[in-house]
Amino acid sequence: MRFLFCFLAALASAPAAAERLTLDRIHADPALSGPGVRSLKVSPDGARVTFLRGRPENQFQLDLWEFNLKDKSARLLLDSKRLAPKEQLSDQEKARRERERTSSLNGILSYSWSPDGKQLLVPLAGKLYLVDVAHPDAARMVASGDVLDPKISPRGRYVSFVRAQNLFVIDLQTGQERQLSSDGAGAIHNGEAEFVAQEEMGQSTGYYWAPDDSAIAYKRYDETPVPVVRRFEIFADRTDVVEQRYPAAGDANVLVQLLIVAPESGATRRVDLGPQTDIYLVRADWSANGKALLYQRQSRDQKRLDLVSVDAATLAQRTLISETSNTWVGIHDDLRFLKQQNAFIWSSERSGRNHLYLYDLDGHLLHPISSGAWGIDNVLAVDEKAGRVFVAANRDAVIDKQAYALNLDGATADQPTRVTQGDGWHDAAFSRDGQIFVDTFSDPDTPPQVSIRHADGSMIGWLEHNELNATHPYAAYRAAHLPTEYGTLKAADGQTLHYSLLKPANFNRFKRYPVFLSTYGGPHAQHVARRWGNLFDQYMAQQGYLVFRLDNRGSSRRERAFTDAIYHQLGAVEVADQLVGIDWLRQQGYVDAKRIGVFGWSYGGFMTLRLLAAASDKIAMGVAVAPVTDWTLYDTHYTEQFMGTPKENPDGYKDSGVFAHLDGLRSPLLLVHGMADDNVLFTNTTRMIDALVNRGVHFDLMTYPGAKHGISSRAGQRHVYATIEAFFKKNLGEPR
Repeated sequence: MRFLFCFLAALASAPAAAERLTLDRIHADPALSGPGVRSLKVSPDGARVTFLRGRPENQFQLDLWEFNLKDKSARLLLDSKRLAPKEQLSDQEKARRERERTSSLNGILSYSWSPDGKQLLVPLAGKLYLVDVAHPDAARMVASGDVLDPKISPRGRYVSFVRAQNLFVIDLQTGQERQLSSDGAGAIHNGEAEFVAQEEMGQSTGYYWAPDDSAIAYKRYDETPVPVVRRFEIFADRTDVVEQRYPAAGDANVLVQLLIVAPESGATRRVDLGPQTDIYLVRADWSANGKALLYQRQSRDQKRLDLVSVDAATLAQRTLISETSNTWVGIHDDLRFLKQQNAFIWSSERSGRNHLYLYDLDGHLLHPISSGAWGIDNVLAVDEKAGRVFVAANRDAVIDKQAYALNLDGATADQPTRVTQGDGWHDAAFSRDGQIFVDTFSDPDTPPQVSIRHADGSMIGWLEHNELNATHPYAAYRAAHLPTEYGTLKAADGQTLHYSLLKPANFNRFKRYPVFLSTYGGPHAQHVARRWGNLFDQYMAQQGYLVFRLDNRGSSRRERAFTDAIYHQLGAVEVADQLVGIDWLRQQGYVDAKRIGVFGWSYGGFMTLRLLAAASDKIAMGVAVAPVTDWTLYDTHYTEQFMGTPKENPDGYKDSGVFAHLDGLRSPLLLVHGMADDNVLFTNTTRMIDALVNRGVHFDLMTYPGAKHGISSRAGQRHVYATIEAFFKKNLGEPR
C-alpha cells in the first residue's frame, strides 16, 4: 500500500509528457516560428525601420509596419486588407511572384522609400500608393492598371513603373503621367527582366535610374526567337493551354537591347552592346556622379563577364574589367561606387574564393579588400567616411553566416572584424550610410530574433525579440525540440563535406533507427546551415527517424574547387558525395542500414532519382517532388552554366539525365508534381512515368491540380508532407 501511494505521488508530481509537433499545427496559425518579419529597411533619415509582417490569424497576409528608433515603439503603418479588401492579381503578377518565390503570400509584398524618408511607395493589387509616413491613413493612389516594379527616383521627383510592357513615369511636381516607351506589346518588353533573368540571374528589375533623376537606363527585349512551348496547366475543373516562350537548353534566347531615356523629354538613345547578339545583359548601374552607365555583359557560354562603362553624354564605351573562367563566371550585386575616392568595389572568384577588390574609374586594380581561405557572400553596405565596407561571409564557419567589417584600404583583408554576435545565421540589413543595421539571427534552437544595432554590433534595441517563452507559439513543443548535430566527412577528392543530424528523443545508441535523408544537392543552395530549422525535419525526428542532410560538391557558399566539380556532368559527384554520407550512416551502430529513405524537391527530386538508380541496394525508398529528369527540358542560363549546350556536350546531357540510369532503380518510388508547374515542367514527370511503365517498374504517383513548382497553398503543403510521411512509414515501417 505504501509503495502504491509513493508511486501515485511520484506520478502526480512528474512533468507532463512533452507535446510533439503535428502536421496540422505546422501548417496552422499563428506561425510556430513566431511573428516573422521581412523586407527590413532602415529609412533614409535613419529615424525608423520598416518591415512586412504576417497577421496572427494568417501568417501569409502581409501588412506594412514601422519601428520608431527614437521611442523604440512599433506600429502598423498600412493595413493591406483595409487598402485592398479583395486582391485580384494579373497573370503577369502571378508569374512574377512565382519567379520571386512569393506566390503563397498576399497583401503588401514590397515597398520603397522616398530619398527624404518622408514617403513610401507601395504596390498592392495592381495599384500604386504613395504613403506619407506621418499620415499613413491618407495613402494616395497614384497609378493603377496592373503596375509592376514601381520605384521612387533617387532625388524624389518621379515615380516610375512598368505597365503593359512599357515604361512610365509620373512627375510628382505636376502629377503628369508620361509613357517613355511605346512599342511594348506581344513579344516586345520594355523595362522588364526576361524569364531566365528573373529565374536564374537574380534580376528583379529591368530599368535603372541615374542618381540625379536625369535619365533611366532600361532593358528592351524581343522574345520572338524563343521557341513557344505549349504547356498544359491542369486544374481541378479545367485544363488551360498556355503558350509560353521557354528557352530550353540550347534554344535561342531573347534579343536584348539597352536604352537610355530622359524622363522629362522622353528622348531615347540606344547603347551599343557589341557585335555579338547572343549574350546576357545581367546588370546595369550608374556611377556615383551619374556621368557613366555601367553594364555587365555575359557571354552565352558564361565563361566571360565584361564590365563596360558608357559615357552618358557621348555613349562612348570602354571595358573596365573582363572576368574569365574555364567553367563559368558567377554574377553578383557587389558593384559599389565611392564618391570620395573616385573608385569602385568589385567582387570576383578569380582567386578560387569570392573576394572584394578596389578599382579606379579607369578599371585599374588598386588592391584587394579581402583575401584568404574564406569567401564573402555579398556586400551589405559601405561607410566611405569611415573607410569601411560591410559584408556577409562564412569566415568563421561554413555553416554560419556573419556580418564583418573590412577596411577599404585593404589593411584588414584577411582579418575582418566580425560585427554580428552569436554563432549561427545572421541576415543583416544596413542603413545606406552603414551606421546601423537590423540583424535577423537564428540558430537551430532559437527562432528568428530581430535586433537593431550600431555598426560595431552593439545593441540599440529589439525590433522583434521573439523570445521562446511561455507565450511563444512554439512553447508547447519546446520540451520535445531535438538538438541538431553537425559534422564533416571527406569526399573522394579530399574536399570537406558538411552534414547535420537530428536524433530521435530518448536516443539509445544500442537501438537501430530508420533514416530520413533530406537532399537538395544543387548549385546556388546550401542545405546544411546552423539556423532555425525545417519544422518537417523536426517532425520526422520526433516520429522516430534519424534526419540526415549533407551538402555535396556543387552546393553554394564554398570555394570554386568545390563548386566546379560538377562542370559538364550533373549528378555524378553529387551522388558520389551523398553515398559517402549513406555509407557513413550504415557504419553507425544505431542506424538500421535496411531502412534508409531519401526525399528531395526540385534538384533534390533529381538527386532522389539518381540516388535510387545508383544505389537501390543501399536506399530502401525515395520520394521525388517536382524532379528534373532531362536537363534538355530546363532553361538556358541555369543549365548551360554547368553543362554547356546539348550540341556541345551531348554525352554529358545523356549521362546527367535520369533515363540513362533507370535500370538500377529498384526501390519503391513516389513521384510528386504540381500540374501547372512552369519552372520544372510537368513534362519531366510524364516522361519519367512513361519510361518506368515501359520498363515494367511499379511506382506511386501524386499530382496536384493547379499547383506550381512549390505546391504552395496551405492545403497543398499540408497534404504533400502528409503524403511524404505516409510513404516513408509504408516502406520503412513504423519507427520503433
